[in-house]
Amino acid sequence: MTKATLFLLSLFALILSYPARGAAEEYNTKNLTLEECVQIALQNSTSGIKAERALKLSGSDVLRNYGKFLPHVSASSSYSPATMQRGWSTTSGGYTKTKTESASLALTATLNLFNGLSDYASLKAALSEKKSARHTLARAYETIAYDITQSYYQALLEGELMLIAREDLRSSRDQLKLTGRQFEVGLKSMTDLYQQQAETASRELVLIQAESRARRSTLELLRRLQIDPESTIGLADPPALGTDLPVNSADSLTARALRNRRDLKASERNARALKWKVTSARGARWPSLDASFSVGTGGTSYLIYDSPTIQEQLENSGNYAVSLNLNWSIFDGFQTGYTVQAAKISHLNSMQDYDDLQRTIQIDIQQQLGDYNSARTEIITAETSLKAAEAAWNAVRRKYELGAAGFVDLSAARSTLFEARSSLTRAKYNLALQKNILDYTTGSIPLPPVQ
Repeated sequence: MTKATLFLLSLFALILSYPARGAAEEYNTKNLTLEECVQIALQNSTSGIKAERALKLSGSDVLRNYGKFLPHVSASSSYSPATMQRGWSTTSGGYTKTKTESASLALTATLNLFNGLSDYASLKAALSEKKSARHTLARAYETIAYDITQSYYQALLEGELMLIAREDLRSSRDQLKLTGRQFEVGLKSMTDLYQQQAETASRELVLIQAESRARRSTLELLRRLQIDPESTIGLADPPALGTDLPVNSADSLTARALRNRRDLKASERNARALKWKVTSARGARWPSLDASFSVGTGGTSYLIYDSPTIQEQLENSGNYAVSLNLNWSIFDGFQTGYTVQAAKISHLNSMQDYDDLQRTIQIDIQQQLGDYNSARTEIITAETSLKAAEAAWNAVRRKYELGAAGFVDLSAARSTLFEARSSLTRAKYNLALQKNILDYTTGSIPLPPVQ
């Protein structure tokens, strides 16, 4: 049975076994690969859903600003079946009473011809904000993929460390049986037997702790996938972990990051949008010119006196008007000045954020590249250490069985071998994790298609 098979069986045994119901059944029938985990997270992640909604809202804002260049059309109508008026009449020298029925229809269209380019600037700002939202959504997807990859590798790492601890415990138990038989024939003392029993109990404690860490890391992955908590997921065989992944120089990585980072592009687009908002705010200082066209009809029928009916008046009466309206706010209590100044400060702050992000990316590249190179060196050191630890363990075990070495030497050799195996496993996964961090920093994380 291979290590990968043992690892998969262990993961199924570690996760709490609840009966799967509803949506949980979808993930209980197969082992999930890294790509499948990322796909699930992209569909379920709250941050991705919110970013998608923000993109939809920005699209609606663009349409709203396009609408400012179209005429605003409104229609109105009224109908009063009966109206009575009483009052003094100078003609008749007495009080009169009048009853009427009235109706009116009106249609008005207004088109803004000029308002200091405020509408144009608002449209350009909305277009930039939509592009910024699109880049923000892409970066949100990259962040989700990065986070899931980290959790996935961590779950695999803890599972392999658990297998190493289990194998170490098996070796310790075998040694305990051998020591017991040697004690029975007088080759080992009671002290050696007690020491080996204590050593085996210590290894059992190490295994329990390793199982706990593996369980937590798997449940943490389940939490990040945001699927049914009652799901009992399995993980597929770990992807091949290269020990010498190629990486370019810091300068080329920095250039790639500045070219690919979606959050940097979003920040630049946001700065453009805020610059256009300064122009939009300045538009209030200019006059506004509107063209208006209205058409309507109406009628009033006197219920006491003979008069044309409402329908006849509506059909035969009518009016229309074309007008140009010029409005110019000469003094508004410095409100426009404040609005313009606030827009300028927002734009300057956005440019500062953009510059800060650029510097942060450059520093992160230097740091992550150094961590990645250190991880590559750690693998070489860990492999050398493991070879030496295996040779030392085999030599000390033979000497111990022949009585030429004490229990302290045997215990120290076993501990060294256990740590060497664990260190090499950690080093391999650390290299994969550092590569994932480097890809995230340069904006080069591959994404599966979002369904």
